[in-house]
Amino acid sequence: MSAASALSVRGLQVSYGAIHAVRGIDLDVPKGSVVALIGPNGAGKTTALRAIGGQQRSRGTVTLGERDVSRWRAHRIAAAGFAQVPQGRRLFAELTVEENLLVGAWRRPAEARRAALREAYETFPRVRERAHQRAGDLSGGEQQMVAIARALMRAPSVVAMDEPSLGLAPIVVKEVFKIIDRIRELGVSVLLVEQNAAQAIAVSDTVYVVNSGQVVYSGPSSSAADEFDLVSAYLR
Repeated sequence: MSAASALSVRGLQVSYGAIHAVRGIDLDVPKGSVVALIGPNGAGKTTALRAIGGQQRSRGTVTLGERDVSRWRAHRIAAAGFAQVPQGRRLFAELTVEENLLVGAWRRPAEARRAALREAYETFPRVRERAHQRAGDLSGGEQQMVAIARALMRAPSVVAMDEPSLGLAPIVVKEVFKIIDRIRELGVSVLLVEQNAAQAIAVSDTVYVVNSGQVVYSGPSSSAADEFDLVSAYLR
């Protein structure tokens, strides 16, 4: 792994009996970068993300910073600096927005939680406006912002996002991708699983295309944009 990598994955494999869902994926997420993992439905993207985060049994090596976390459980990997924004957001609908945010930082000291909350409200003004509303009453776009802000409450080194644009209106999708840019500016690395290939390529520094559980294309996002017809062929 490069010394500049926030996350490195080597030989990642996931099997369900005789079904090989992930077949030896290698990838690197450099510090302060956005890396897109794209591919068709059923390609193994979400399974790979779950395996990296310790939510799915797997083989291979996952290194977070300088630590081999391959055999760690999900809560230890999260505590080590790997935060996830899951598909479907998974907020606590009956809690307020602020309560959801504080859940994301529950293991941090009180002063660190307060500082993280102030920073979240500065970064996400709309979230601040909705602070005392039930999370379940928000629009889909607002819920996605809360889910991203909750992940950042942990002060992670890497944030993994699973289909953040799913089910959102186009104008809201643009806002979500602007937020991803902002996260990179904060120095946090992003591993982005996304079906919207054009948007993912536009916002990322590096792109990996996964099909049938394998990486079939990888390279700088600028090259992928120039070769979009080729990349699109891999997505079919």
